Amino acid sequence: MAGRLNGKVAVITGACSGIGLGAVELFVAEGASVIAADMQEDKGAMLEKRFPDTVRFARCDVTVEADIAKAVNMAKDAFGGLDILFNNAGHGGTPLGVADMTAEGWDQTFALLVRGPALGMKYAVPLMLERGGGSIINTASIAGLQAGFGPLAYSTAKCAVIHLSRCAAAELSPDKIRVNAICPGLIATSIFGASMGLPREVADQMAARVAEVGPKIQPIPKAGLPEDIARAALYLASDDSEFVTGTHIVVDGGITVGGRSSWDKNAPSPILSAMGITPEQAEQMRMAMAPQGTQGGAAG
Repeated sequence: MAGRLNGKVAVITGACSGIGLGAVELFVAEGASVIAADMQEDKGAMLEKRFPDTVRFARCDVTVEADIAKAVNMAKDAFGGLDILFNNAGHGGTPLGVADMTAEGWDQTFALLVRGPALGMKYAVPLMLERGGGSIINTASIAGLQAGFGPLAYSTAKCAVIHLSRCAAAELSPDKIRVNAICPGLIATSIFGASMGLPREVADQMAARVAEVGPKIQPIPKAGLPEDIARAALYLASDDSEFVTGTHIVVDGGITVGGRSSWDKNAPSPILSAMGITPEQAEQMRMAMAPQGTQGGAAG
């Protein structure tokens, strides 16, 4: 299946670390040429050295419209056009809740997480029309699906990204431009430390801690890694998903399937616990109600 992006040109924001870097590496391996848009100039220069013929770095702050326009248009200048836009750049935003939030912090979070992707699409669409269509992928989050997975502004913004993707898909489908979102779960990147205001170097180190605890708190007992999201992005970027638009793909190791008791047989049910029923008593009740012949295995 190698070469799924042969001849295609992509712009990836937040491309120099975490999920974005994983996507750059995978997209190049699958045959794409990539504009790596990011604010980390040193890492961008290293990417260009690693992939001298297929990657160009664009310094881009996605809260600045001119930077977005320049990065997207570089795709045509450097590689002749644009087929794929992966709006991935992000940050935890303001950590404050309803009672303490500021208008400035709220606006900054939305400028980064919602306005940035919207403007990316604005400038990508004309280039994709020249190519007869394309694929736009927006990084959302499970925080946009359920409460409790992120700060207020971040979670609300990611919910907006999911609906932004749906509405844009409806508008752009007649032009053969597909728009979808990816909702990552707990992925071992620096975003958690960065959202706490830690220096980037320290935040990068926290990714190792996330990788350590991730397998313990979700049904699939492995750490969520940037390449897990990159593979989902590859599917949405490739022609394999030509009949997929206006939806979101959840890539979270199953953490949103339900409470721990739904997948961990050793975890007590919160409802039964509230009723004073122990796991042992619950098992006895289950066995007592089981049809004859199913206890202890199938009847011979």
